[in-house]
Amino acid sequence: MEMDLWFVVAGSFLASGVEMVEALTIVLATGVTRGWRSSLVGVGAALLVLAVGVAALGPALGRVPIDTLRLVVGGLLLVFGIQWWRKALLRYSGLKALHDEEAAFAQEREAALRHGRETRAGLDWYAFTLCFKGVLLEGLEVAFIVVTLGATSRALGPAALGALAALILVLLAGLALHRPLSQVPENTLKFAVGIMLSAFGTFWAAEGAGARWPGSDAAILGLIALYLALSYALVRALRNTREAVSP
Repeated sequence: MEMDLWFVVAGSFLASGVEMVEALTIVLATGVTRGWRSSLVGVGAALLVLAVGVAALGPALGRVPIDTLRLVVGGLLLVFGIQWWRKALLRYSGLKALHDEEAAFAQEREAALRHGRETRAGLDWYAFTLCFKGVLLEGLEVAFIVVTLGATSRALGPAALGALAALILVLLAGLALHRPLSQVPENTLKFAVGIMLSAFGTFWAAEGAGARWPGSDAAILGLIALYLALSYALVRALRNTREAVSP
């Protein structure tokens, strides 16, 4: 298996895990307060929509010339990766608060308790729509990453398996614990995903533009090392700036 294929699977797994942890918080809060049947039907409907989208978009992207695909997808992945990377750096430097799944769970649960009950098609419509929208919105970003990573490396199957493995792991953990996964180092995962997507985006965008990397796929490791070193320097600079302006 080529090196970039391992990175594709790892990137899909980590990105899916981060988004599914956030979706799990919504589903747990709704299921506990409103009932599990309608909540799980909403989850199933969202997963079905996402699966259909991935199945339709993946083969379509596979027919695009590989250089064009890598140039466009590389640029998009670089934008996605830098967004995740930037937020993680701000949290590491103390300029942005860490995401608190316990607080998010409490907010979602309080909102679910306040809302009135409306039944449609035998379902609690609030529980259904909240879980459907929550899983769909979190899953759309995952679907984009999985499809673009898989199509650009001609490895849609392994990318999808990485995402599926993350989904199963998060679901099993949620079922076992019946609580939000607040102990998951979410910012570390987002940082790792941001670094990987940024490295892939840089690698593929340059290849799509006609560049040839020394060492071929091994250059991805060099890009990851470069982004890690830059992250260390940026976090130190941001912390020094924060300390300098603090009273």
